[in-house]
Amino acid sequence: MTDALTSTSWPAVFTWGAHSAPRMESVRIQLSGKKIKAAGRIIGADCAEHPAFSASYDLITDEFGATRRLSLRATVARGERVLSVSRDTEGYWTVHEGNTSTRSRFGGALDVDVILSPFFNALPIRRLDLHTEANDVQVPVVYVSLPDLTVREETLTYSSHAEGIHVFSPVASATVTVDSDGFLIDYPALGQRI
Repeated sequence: MTDALTSTSWPAVFTWGAHSAPRMESVRIQLSGKKIKAAGRIIGADCAEHPAFSASYDLITDEFGATRRLSLRATVARGERVLSVSRDTEGYWTVHEGNTSTRSRFGGALDVDVILSPFFNALPIRRLDLHTEANDVQVPVVYVSLPDLTVREETLTYSSHAEGIHVFSPVASATVTVDSDGFLIDYPALGQRI
C-alpha cells in the first residue's frame, strides 16, 4: 500500500502535478499524531476540465483526524468566492458562504473532499488507517467542487489491499499509492507528487 517515500520530517510541503491537465497543488502540512493542520493552494490553467483558477485553503482536523474546519477561497476571471465549512462536537456541519449559512449532518461525514485535490484523499485514509490495514469502507464526505465551491453530500468508497488503495468517487475510480504516513504519492488521472 505504500511506496518508498517514507522518511518525511514534519512540517513538510508536498506538491502534486496533474497527469493530463495544466494544474498543480502544493500544501504545507503539520502533523501531531492524527491531527493535521494544512495550508495549500491549487492552481489550474484554462482547459477542457475547468476554467483558469486559483484556490487556497486552510484545514484543521481534530486529534482523531476528523475535519474540524476548512476555509477555501477560489478566484476565476470573473471574481472570487469564499467558503468556510466547520463541524461541531455534535456532528453538525455549518457551511458559510458570503452572508448565508446552512447547517447539515452531511450523512454523518467526518471528512471533506475537494475535487481536483490529491491531498484531501489522505484525510479518510489516515483517519481509518487504510494505509496500514486492509479494509473496505464507504465514507460519507462533505464534497466541495472547484472552482465554483459548490457543496454537497457524497459517499466515497475506499478499498485498501496489498496493491494499493482503490478509491471510487463521483468523478473517478482509481488505485492510488500512498507513503507510510498515508499521504498520496500518485492518483492516476488526478495527480502525482513531484
